[in-house]
Amino acid sequence: MYRLIAILLIGTLFAQETKKELSVDEKMFAKIYQAALEEGQCYENLRALCKDVGPRLSGSPQAEKAVMWSKEVLEKLGMKVTLQEVMVPHWVRGAKEKAHVVAHGAIKKRTLNICALGGSVGTGEGGLRAEIVEVHQFSDLEKLGKEKISGKIVFFNRPMKATNINAFVSYSQAVGQRTRGAVEASKYGAVGVLVRSMNLRLDDYPHTGTMRYQDGVKKIPAAAVSTNDAEFLSNLLREHKVVKMNYEMHCKTLPDAKSYNVIGEVKGSEFPKEIIAVGGHLDSWDIGEGAHDDGAGCVQAIEVMHLFNVLKIKPKRTLRVVMFMNEENGLRGAREYARVAKEKGEVHVAAVESDSGGFTPRGFSIDTAWPRMEKVLKWQPLFAKYNVYAFFPGRSAADVGVLKDGRATLVGFKPDSQRYFDYHHAASDVFEAVNKRELELGSATITALMYLFDRYGME
Repeated sequence: MYRLIAILLIGTLFAQETKKELSVDEKMFAKIYQAALEEGQCYENLRALCKDVGPRLSGSPQAEKAVMWSKEVLEKLGMKVTLQEVMVPHWVRGAKEKAHVVAHGAIKKRTLNICALGGSVGTGEGGLRAEIVEVHQFSDLEKLGKEKISGKIVFFNRPMKATNINAFVSYSQAVGQRTRGAVEASKYGAVGVLVRSMNLRLDDYPHTGTMRYQDGVKKIPAAAVSTNDAEFLSNLLREHKVVKMNYEMHCKTLPDAKSYNVIGEVKGSEFPKEIIAVGGHLDSWDIGEGAHDDGAGCVQAIEVMHLFNVLKIKPKRTLRVVMFMNEENGLRGAREYARVAKEKGEVHVAAVESDSGGFTPRGFSIDTAWPRMEKVLKWQPLFAKYNVYAFFPGRSAADVGVLKDGRATLVGFKPDSQRYFDYHHAASDVFEAVNKRELELGSATITALMYLFDRYGME
């Protein structure tokens, strides 16, 4: 509470102090937003990434096509492009999953909308058939004990909490059942797990996402079920003592595959050793087109260079646009980028990532030391005209977060979160789900921040 009050007071005090500078920057902001809305390329770039390349799971042919696509786009913008090699996990879904349930004594089967969780083992030919037991918390497993779980499919049915205004908070509170559910259920003898999709909306789309196994714990198949079917299944279990499920998945993990981070660079004219980076993750899950997650972030990062070109902004500091590979199921691209940067002694002044969808911009989450935070807060009045108000200390984003070294200012772009999980990791995450104007406004907002980092640095 006291930190929030301090932030508000600092913003007010610096408003007068920076009045002259604001007049110059206000004009540039107006040009950036106008260029983004009238001369932007991000929406058509997203169309190409989603429709010409498609889903881009690490290790897949489409992921490699995306590498070459982004290399070509960045080169056309005049950037020197480096392909940074990285070995990535190669998990494949195989044939479309099938699932149905039947209550004891019933004749008709009911089909369920499911999809395998990323990294899951398959069920084998013919699938897996077993009785279902519903739980909401990991503690429920302990209460039921091995006697009531062994040989059954555990159905994790804890919804995302609707009362959190920030949908990402709801996600963080619920996602553990997806990432750790198979391990925890297997410890009690379960033969499979079914997890309610991470989605605030009731619909028929199952949402995939990464899950993990643990050495020494038997690997069991793990699937997500749509929220509508989760509701149906829960009601069915209340009405009938015994409900059996059959599901079939043909997923498997292949040997690691060679892939690349794509790094576009323009050397700074005055401070070439100071790097300001902006990026998104090029990989996506395989059941949609990866439009919001994270095609939007990739094309918004690319748009920074396009808008700099349109407005003839010559970077004083070295500008990098980075397409990270393998955020979804390994973060290996980000780790390799950070490793090489450390090995070369590179200095990242700031790094910005867009990985929360292409929705209306709201602000930034900033991970930095307090004196640098104060400097960023001086810029907040510039953004207020564009309805961008939320500047707050906190976690940045997964890929740039790996660069944390006590010196870099790490930033996560924060658009409105209310609809993000309608599409996150689902077949509904397609180009048509992204609003052109919202995407362009987000690009302008990110570009404006990059302009400030370039002009003023962070010392």
